[in-house]
Amino acid sequence: MAATSIPVLWGGDLPATLDFYRTLGYEVTYEQTRPYTAGMVTRDGFSVYFGPTPKDFDNAEQAYISALVIVDEVESWHQEFTASLRARYGRIPARGIPRITRFRPGQTRFTVVDPVGNSIIYIQRDEPDPEYGGARSLEGLARVMDNARIFRDSKNDDANAVRVLETGLRRFAATAPALDRARALAMLAEIAIAAEDSARVAELGTRMAELDLSAEDRAALAAELQALTALESWLTDES
Repeated sequence: MAATSIPVLWGGDLPATLDFYRTLGYEVTYEQTRPYTAGMVTRDGFSVYFGPTPKDFDNAEQAYISALVIVDEVESWHQEFTASLRARYGRIPARGIPRITRFRPGQTRFTVVDPVGNSIIYIQRDEPDPEYGGARSLEGLARVMDNARIFRDSKNDDANAVRVLETGLRRFAATAPALDRARALAMLAEIAIAAEDSARVAELGTRMAELDLSAEDRAALAAELQALTALESWLTDES
């Protein structure tokens, strides 16, 4: 017998919540205000139901209210949502509530937080299982960066990504290749850009400039630096 599972999230200001999901291309298939608020949105074969927000609560994010959506092409979803949110707000809502998390090539998931604080995490269908602590096939600072990537890209935990990167840079300062150190600093710079910490970005740029990188290293690092430029554009471009 076939079965369907539908996540239930908080409704908050239901008309505003449903309108937000319309912006993301969802169709509102049900809306009720009495005797209690309830609503449902649908797109691409799945639905999300919104029930009443519990009394004495007004922020679903603090209560970890969330859902997972498995998709075939996660990057295209992020691109579509980015365009729709920019058109609505005149900018990308990357901080606060509502917001969409950043995305880089090769990433396998991102999160949208709605006006109530509900989180929906969109995940690539063939996402590999992460090796927490870093892939065992890697060593030294390369393994540290892989662990930081999991915090940054999969868990949206920039604070822990920074912690493991700074610890790794100190631990492997004398043994890690200059290119690996540059890549680690670039990862830290990306997080600083997302936090709009210009002083930190400048400091990390100085640390990168002080590294003895070969022409080959600089060519290999170019993609990381391009990702920083792309993030700055994503955060600042306005419709």
